[in-house]
Amino acid sequence: MPRPPSVQDDELFDRLAEVFRTTGYEGASLGALAESTGLKRASLYHRFPDGKAQMAEAVLERVERLFDELLVPMRTDPDPRAGVVRTAELFGEFYGGGLLSCVLDTLPLSGAPESVRRRAAQVAEVWVSAMADVARRGGRSVEEARAAAEDAFAAAEGGLVYGRLFGDGGPFRRALARWPDLLLG
Repeated sequence: MPRPPSVQDDELFDRLAEVFRTTGYEGASLGALAESTGLKRASLYHRFPDGKAQMAEAVLERVERLFDELLVPMRTDPDPRAGVVRTAELFGEFYGGGLLSCVLDTLPLSGAPESVRRRAAQVAEVWVSAMADVARRGGRSVEEARAAAEDAFAAAEGGLVYGRLFGDGGPFRRALARWPDLLLG
């Protein structure tokens, strides 16, 4: 019988995500990734035979699952505005009020293989599509809904970049507070 893993998948992915989130793909050395997980390099390679790219893709799959949870109110609340407000609150908590960087911003930077960049774009699309869907439910045309969702996404991501640069989550929190009006008018 194989020995159970010493670190469960979600915890492992969260630890890897922290390294990628703070250093980007290129800056995430195998030593730092191993240290963050408490595993030896050989154990990491056993779990991720394709190396760092496979680790990054696993992290992005984890982020997508987390985003799916955060987006539930936006997707399911019969009152689109209430759903957007609740989802914005959840994103605010998830990103530490705008002081935590986003792997969608840092991971696909220089050095990331195309597969990781594509996977990051797919995860971002989950977020943007959910916002476009709620905007359509709120009465916007398909084109208006997509543009509003892209603007809301860009405002939030820009707020996260600002928070990382200046240690001030205010722009991120203001972006989230504007989501209901951006998406629903």
